[in-house]
Amino acid sequence: MAIERVREYFSGFGIADRVMELDMSSATVELAAQALGCEPCRIAKTLSFLVNGRPILIVTAGDAKIDNAKYKARFGAKAKMLTPDEAEAMIGHAVGGVCPFGINEGVTVCLDESLKRFTTVFPACGSSNSAIELTIPELEKYSGFDSWVDVCKNWIV
Repeated sequence: MAIERVREYFSGFGIADRVMELDMSSATVELAAQALGCEPCRIAKTLSFLVNGRPILIVTAGDAKIDNAKYKARFGAKAKMLTPDEAEAMIGHAVGGVCPFGINEGVTVCLDESLKRFTTVFPACGSSNSAIELTIPELEKYSGFDSWVDVCKNWIV
Protein backbone atom coordinates (compact mmCIF):
# COMPACT_ATOMS: atom_id res chain seq x y z
CA MET A 1 0.00 0.00 0.00
CA ALA A 2 1.41 3.37 -1.04
CA ILE A 3 0.68 5.16 2.25
CA GLU A 4 2.83 2.58 4.04
CA ARG A 5 5.58 3.25 1.51
CA VAL A 6 5.34 6.98 2.33
CA ARG A 7 5.33 6.30 6.08
CA GLU A 8 8.44 4.16 5.69
CA TYR A 9 10.06 6.92 3.63
CA PHE A 10 9.24 9.53 6.28
CA SER A 11 10.43 7.25 9.08
CA GLY A 12 13.93 7.76 7.69
CA PHE A 13 13.51 11.44 8.58
CA GLY A 14 11.77 10.78 11.91
CA ILE A 15 8.45 12.33 10.84
CA ALA A 16 6.26 9.31 9.98
CA ASP A 17 4.00 10.23 12.91
CA ARG A 18 3.04 13.47 11.10
CA VAL A 19 1.25 11.58 8.30
CA MET A 20 -2.50 12.07 8.73
CA GLU A 21 -5.01 9.40 7.71
CA LEU A 22 -8.31 11.16 7.22
CA ASP A 23 -11.83 9.87 7.81
CA MET A 24 -12.95 11.23 4.46
CA SER A 25 -11.52 11.30 0.95
CA SER A 26 -8.80 13.79 0.07
CA ALA A 27 -8.55 12.62 -3.55
CA THR A 28 -9.28 16.06 -5.01
CA VAL A 29 -8.24 19.55 -3.96
CA GLU A 30 -11.77 20.39 -2.84
CA LEU A 31 -12.19 17.18 -0.83
CA ALA A 32 -8.76 17.55 0.76
CA ALA A 33 -9.44 21.15 1.78
CA GLN A 34 -12.76 20.11 3.29
CA ALA A 35 -11.20 17.16 5.15
CA LEU A 36 -8.34 19.30 6.48
CA GLY A 37 -10.34 22.46 7.16
CA CYS A 38 -8.07 24.68 5.08
CA GLU A 39 -8.28 26.82 1.96
CA PRO A 40 -8.10 24.81 -1.30
CA CYS A 41 -5.09 26.86 -2.44
CA ARG A 42 -3.02 25.36 0.43
CA ILE A 43 -3.45 21.83 -0.89
CA ALA A 44 -0.20 20.89 -2.63
CA LYS A 45 -1.47 18.88 -5.58
CA THR A 46 1.00 16.65 -7.37
CA LEU A 47 0.51 16.29 -11.12
CA SER A 48 2.27 13.58 -13.13
CA PHE A 49 3.50 14.09 -16.69
CA LEU A 50 5.62 12.38 -19.31
CA VAL A 51 8.47 14.44 -20.78
CA ASN A 52 10.66 12.82 -23.43
CA GLY A 53 9.59 9.39 -22.20
CA ARG A 54 10.42 10.12 -18.56
CA PRO A 55 7.96 10.69 -15.71
CA ILE A 56 7.99 14.01 -13.87
CA LEU A 57 5.96 15.31 -10.98
CA ILE A 58 4.99 18.95 -10.63
CA VAL A 59 3.74 19.97 -7.19
CA THR A 60 1.49 23.05 -7.43
CA ALA A 61 -0.83 25.05 -5.21
CA GLY A 62 -4.40 23.81 -5.19
CA ASP A 63 -5.74 26.84 -7.04
CA ALA A 64 -3.12 26.75 -9.83
CA LYS A 65 -3.64 25.35 -13.31
CA ILE A 66 -0.94 24.28 -15.76
CA ASP A 67 -0.26 27.00 -18.32
CA ASN A 68 0.45 25.11 -21.55
CA ALA A 69 2.67 27.85 -23.03
CA LYS A 70 4.79 28.13 -19.86
CA TYR A 71 5.01 24.33 -19.60
CA LYS A 72 6.14 23.98 -23.23
CA ALA A 73 8.69 26.78 -22.81
CA ARG A 74 10.12 25.11 -19.68
CA PHE A 75 10.09 21.45 -20.76
CA GLY A 76 10.22 21.73 -24.55
CA ALA A 77 7.17 19.54 -24.95
CA LYS A 78 3.39 19.72 -24.80
CA ALA A 79 1.93 18.94 -21.38
CA LYS A 80 0.87 15.28 -21.41
CA MET A 81 -0.44 13.96 -18.12
CA LEU A 82 0.01 10.31 -17.27
CA THR A 83 -3.06 8.08 -17.34
CA PRO A 84 -4.08 6.63 -13.98
CA ASP A 85 -2.47 3.28 -14.89
CA GLU A 86 0.73 4.97 -16.06
CA ALA A 87 0.90 7.11 -12.91
CA GLU A 88 0.64 4.12 -10.62
CA ALA A 89 3.23 2.12 -12.60
CA MET A 90 5.72 4.94 -13.23
CA ILE A 91 5.36 7.01 -10.05
CA GLY A 92 4.42 4.34 -7.51
CA HIS A 93 1.21 5.99 -6.27
CA ALA A 94 -2.36 5.89 -7.57
CA VAL A 95 -4.14 9.02 -8.78
CA GLY A 96 -5.79 10.67 -5.77
CA GLY A 97 -2.76 9.97 -3.60
CA VAL A 98 0.11 10.93 -5.90
CA CYS A 99 2.82 12.74 -3.95
CA PRO A 100 6.56 13.33 -4.25
CA PHE A 101 7.45 11.03 -1.32
CA GLY A 102 8.41 7.37 -1.53
CA ILE A 103 8.29 7.41 -5.32
CA ASN A 104 9.93 5.16 -7.88
CA GLU A 105 13.54 5.72 -8.95
CA GLY A 106 14.07 8.03 -11.91
CA VAL A 107 11.10 10.34 -11.31
CA THR A 108 11.96 14.04 -11.50
CA VAL A 109 10.20 16.30 -8.97
CA CYS A 110 9.56 19.99 -9.65
CA LEU A 111 7.94 22.48 -7.30
CA ASP A 112 5.87 25.27 -8.83
CA GLU A 113 6.29 28.91 -7.81
CA SER A 114 2.58 29.01 -6.86
CA LEU A 115 3.52 27.28 -3.57
CA LYS A 116 5.96 29.93 -2.35
CA ARG A 117 3.24 32.25 -1.02
CA PHE A 118 2.38 29.84 1.82
CA THR A 119 4.06 29.10 5.13
CA THR A 120 2.74 25.52 5.10
CA VAL A 121 0.99 23.31 2.54
CA PHE A 122 -0.72 19.92 2.58
CA PRO A 123 0.49 17.31 0.06
CA ALA A 124 -1.01 13.82 -0.10
CA CYS A 125 0.84 10.84 1.33
CA GLY A 126 0.20 8.04 -1.15
CA SER A 127 -3.50 7.38 -0.57
CA SER A 128 -6.79 9.11 -1.32
CA ASN A 129 -7.34 9.92 2.35
CA SER A 130 -3.96 11.09 3.61
CA ALA A 131 -1.94 14.27 3.99
CA ILE A 132 0.94 15.87 5.83
CA GLU A 133 1.43 19.52 6.70
CA LEU A 134 4.87 20.75 5.63
CA THR A 135 6.63 24.08 5.51
CA ILE A 136 8.05 25.03 2.11
CA PRO A 137 11.64 24.25 3.26
CA GLU A 138 10.39 20.85 4.51
CA LEU A 139 8.64 20.23 1.17
CA GLU A 140 11.92 20.99 -0.59
CA LYS A 141 13.84 18.65 1.71
CA TYR A 142 11.47 15.69 1.77
CA SER A 143 10.45 15.80 -1.89
CA GLY A 144 14.05 15.62 -3.10
CA PHE A 145 12.98 18.17 -5.71
CA ASP A 146 15.03 18.86 -8.80
CA SER A 147 14.04 22.50 -9.38
CA TRP A 148 11.53 25.27 -8.88
CA VAL A 149 9.47 25.96 -12.01
CA ASP A 150 6.94 28.57 -13.09
CA VAL A 151 4.44 26.62 -15.22
CA CYS A 152 1.07 27.58 -13.73
CA LYS A 153 -1.62 30.22 -14.14
CA ASN A 154 -4.78 31.43 -12.39
CA TRP A 155 -3.38 31.55 -8.88
CA ILE A 156 -3.53 34.65 -6.73
CA VAL A 157 -0.31 36.10 -5.33
